[in-house]
Amino acid sequence: MEKKITFRRMEHSKVMEDYINQQLAKIEKILEHEREPIFLEVFLEPAKVHACHLIHILVKTPRFSLNSEYQGSEFYDVLDRVIDTMYRQIIEKRKELQDKERTADSYK
Repeated sequence: MEKKITFRRMEHSKVMEDYINQQLAKIEKILEHEREPIFLEVFLEPAKVHACHLIHILVKTPRFSLNSEYQGSEFYDVLDRVIDTMYRQIIEKRKELQDKERTADSYK
């Protein structure tokens, strides 16, 4: 799994990177049974003037490609919410693909 964290318009922070890696662990866990290559990208873009931080997550696997984006005033809350949203999207997509495979097999 390739993981990339991009800090846009902000200094790289080891504390922030560790927190992101800790939060991404649950996404990595559900993706460990997917076929390789798996790309996981996180884009952090804090707001300097207004309290409207933007965080974007992109997950690409051979079977699907998903993205999640969220804006908000508290940076860590935005990060938690966007990761939770991505987690739910992955679970829903996997269920959808499993259902599609099951129904395709039943007609053969």
